[in-house]
Amino acid sequence: MKIAIVNDMVLAVEALRRIVGKVPHYEIIWIAGNGSEAVAKCSQKRPDLILMDLQMPVLNGVEATAQIVRQFSCAVLIVTASIDTNVSQVFAAMGHGALDVVKMPSLATSEDSPGAIALLEKIATIAKLLGKMPSACEIARPGTGRSRATVVRSDLLPPLVAIAASTGGPQAISTILSQLPKTFRAAIVVVQHIEAQFAPGLIRWLDDRTPLTVVMLKSGQAIEPGKVYIAGQPKHAIVGADLTLNYRREPLNCPYCPSADVLFASLAQHWPAMGVGILLTGMGRDGAEGLKQLRDRGWYTIAQSREDCVVYGMPKAAAEIDAARRILPLGAIAEFLRDR
Repeated sequence: MKIAIVNDMVLAVEALRRIVGKVPHYEIIWIAGNGSEAVAKCSQKRPDLILMDLQMPVLNGVEATAQIVRQFSCAVLIVTASIDTNVSQVFAAMGHGALDVVKMPSLATSEDSPGAIALLEKIATIAKLLGKMPSACEIARPGTGRSRATVVRSDLLPPLVAIAASTGGPQAISTILSQLPKTFRAAIVVVQHIEAQFAPGLIRWLDDRTPLTVVMLKSGQAIEPGKVYIAGQPKHAIVGADLTLNYRREPLNCPYCPSADVLFASLAQHWPAMGVGILLTGMGRDGAEGLKQLRDRGWYTIAQSREDCVVYGMPKAAAEIDAARRILPLGAIAEFLRDR
């Protein structure tokens, strides 16, 4: 895989070269010291993946990401030491098409340190998505039966909306949530493909943009109306047989954890009432099969339309298997939820 590095710090560049260079089939094809230089170099030699810093002179990482994704369709991974102090920039870059974000390993780190391993794992995940666009998890299809306890409680449950997204997801989710009123009575459960360490920042960022209360999804939590629950652990978010929110490690074969398919499948299996399932922008196929299970259970299912997807991958996969009852742009999705 051909990789480029965009960073204005010499020591950071050398650390990245050392870590990435240990993998035989990764080739660093160029290095840029700012975003403007990166855009110019992309036009001459397009890499498969760009490791992009945020804070740089001339043109920062957010603007560079926007231009590069729009003009050259390159994959971008944000690699920065300034995540905690630049949460808005991180999610702005992801809104422009950055696939993910990972913390810059310590400059003096060894190739087998946790920071280096986390970076290489992230690159490997992106390489798989770029190479063969794997289908998501192998999830069991639910049976037709429900437990008696679950059926008895169905009329007491709040309305439920389940949302999943990947590339471009933070901005898409923000667009929907910002248009919902404070009086919105449904509960919303969200799976966004993002590292657990960045979930608190995402929650704060979304909470500032919606009148609804945005919280971290916790094990054993009862689902309450008017709250937005964000999956924030390196495990799959599910709704269990007792109708509470929870986490589990299986299945282990998913390219992303938490997985949209796993959440949707758990709702199809356990949630006795109807709800709304929404699959937003993202690379790959995660969520398509789970959304189909929800539709088969009678849920109203929606996939984001191509016109305003950063990456039309997950919604396209859902459309191809007739998992979505409606294909809608973001504004229409928010309007549908308000009016339902």
